[in-house]
Amino acid sequence: MMKTFKLRIVASNKVFYDGECQCLTIPYIDGGAMSFLANHENVVIPLDNGEMKIKTDKDEVIEAFVGDGFIEFLNNEALIVCVSAELPDEIDKRRAEEAKIRAEEDLRQRQSQIEYSVSKANLSRAMERIKVKNRHEI
Repeated sequence: MMKTFKLRIVASNKVFYDGECQCLTIPYIDGGAMSFLANHENVVIPLDNGEMKIKTDKDEVIEAFVGDGFIEFLNNEALIVCVSAELPDEIDKRRAEEAKIRAEEDLRQRQSQIEYSVSKANLSRAMERIKVKNRHEI
């Protein structure tokens, strides 16, 4: 049996996961992914919008969208605090596609640097939600 660590994922509106985990893979800010196993070194790092995979202590794999946030791995316990965490069946594809269109339109408009950054973040979040939903549609 594989070693596990405690994982707690807190989104802005709910506790998404609270239990034991064998392996966690999260989207990293450089566009790649980072994985964690039991007894990982202590770190605090940012995470990006994208797909997260959790392999539980029962060998179940949970795949979900995770929004901007950070992970703290300390003394074999991981805490993720993020804007959002959603299972593929919780993602409203139509709403995500509408958000993508709005963000693309916002980017075409003349904006301040802050507004531009917000529009880019909105577009990234919408595109990643759509990608996760599409990957898990039957």
